[in-house]
Amino acid sequence: MGKEFRVSSIQAGVSGEYFVAAELSRRGFVSSVTLKNTKGIDILVTNESATKTIGIQVKTNQGNRRAWLLSEKAEDFQTKDLFYVFVNLMGIEKLPEYYVVASKTVSSFIKKSHREWLKAPGKKGQKRNDNAMRMFQDDAQVYLNKWDSLKS
Repeated sequence: MGKEFRVSSIQAGVSGEYFVAAELSRRGFVSSVTLKNTKGIDILVTNESATKTIGIQVKTNQGNRRAWLLSEKAEDFQTKDLFYVFVNLMGIEKLPEYYVVASKTVSSFIKKSHREWLKAPGKKGQKRNDNAMRMFQDDAQVYLNKWDSLKS
């Protein structure tokens, strides 16, 4: 087997946004990828009748790891009309995986998991230093393809 194909993190992020926009369109939503100066929203989404609008924040990784990095700002960046779609680019010959999660759920998860991480000893038993990075994980695939959560 050859080396796994990977693109730069910038290309991965951009492709994740367009994959999500295409998937939303395929599912009957109207979606528009925003310009980079739109704070915290990568895709604006509405239903076909334009009676409900939501924002989507896209986070993309590559490989088989179901974990995505966020900044500590995500702990407080939440509203009922904001969702995350975590994209897992599985390889050049495979379709991506999509994990659809409400921003309130993400906020709660990363706050709790970061506190637990800080309490646990480091590799050599030392106390861990706080930092601005947070990690969202879904190893159990609870949020895999939960597109219906966007309709509620």
